[in-house]
Amino acid sequence: MELQEKTPVHVFTRVDKDVFLRDIYPQRRPAVLRGVSLGPCLEKWTVEYLAQKGGDKEVKIHVSTVPQMDFLHKNFVYKTLTFNEFVKRASEKKHTDFFLCEDESYYLRSLGEDVRKEPADLNKQFPDLAKDFHIPEFFAPDQFFSSVFRISSCGLQLWTHYDVMDNLLAQVTGKKRVVLYSPQDALHLYLSGDKSEVLDIDSPDLKRFPDFVKAKRYECVLEPGDLLFIPALWFHNTLALQFGVGVNVFWRHLPADSYDKKDPYGNKDPVAATRALQALERALHTLDELPADYRDFYGRRMIQRIQKRTYCDSLTNSTAQEGSDSTLPSGQFTKPG
Repeated sequence: MELQEKTPVHVFTRVDKDVFLRDIYPQRRPAVLRGVSLGPCLEKWTVEYLAQKGGDKEVKIHVSTVPQMDFLHKNFVYKTLTFNEFVKRASEKKHTDFFLCEDESYYLRSLGEDVRKEPADLNKQFPDLAKDFHIPEFFAPDQFFSSVFRISSCGLQLWTHYDVMDNLLAQVTGKKRVVLYSPQDALHLYLSGDKSEVLDIDSPDLKRFPDFVKAKRYECVLEPGDLLFIPALWFHNTLALQFGVGVNVFWRHLPADSYDKKDPYGNKDPVAATRALQALERALHTLDELPADYRDFYGRRMIQRIQKRTYCDSLTNSTAQEGSDSTLPSGQFTKPG
């Protein structure tokens, strides 16, 4: 029996910048975009070509003995390989050379040269390969934040998490299943920071996570050449159905000073959100000075005030009414240039 009904992600064909900004972006819902030109990478990026062009540049990778990687409990190790050796191993089912076991899984999320300060940029880290990949011009150049290589073994599944920037996931080779959940379902996902504690989304432990079934599941399978638009704050979980190569492009859709300047990964909460969460922690600490029944009473009043001030009914309705033409309130999000 299906635990969650699977709602397909809308597929759009023949998308250009005007179509994206007019019909897709304002809806703030994930969308699969087909027919967007990604350049010669679709034909060129074989394992052999990638190994040749990437060469012996060293990359930091995740290595796991199990296909479901869990960032919260770190069921993987970080290792370093040359890019050509990494691509060779990641494309194999069984390995003659390995770190942990012969059927270990590999995952690369490319990094900037200075990982503490610099976001990933395909043009800087892999210039010969970057020539083959054309970033869709759906946003202004000064909004660009990063372009990230994502390469994974067949069967590898990544943990459910959200990002604070809008992004496009371009699937260049291989097939990938992506499951998404709306930001409005955050309370059903058992969050620890930006990640869900529910590792197995297909067979969840409902004794530990009983409310998980309340989250509406959106799903798509990306074919080579597909783009997936993932709006900021939408949760996503990926499963590589084949060895696959993708490029993730992130851009700042809020004013630049909204983001933490010391965040090369682009996954720290906006500065104002961080301040608000810190203020909440201080308020809760203050409530601890009261007896339990008073904490309960004033805690409920705080929840009510937060709901009145922050919950957006039109946002929820726009997400729930899949297929409707409703849009978000004007000014809710900054439109890309």
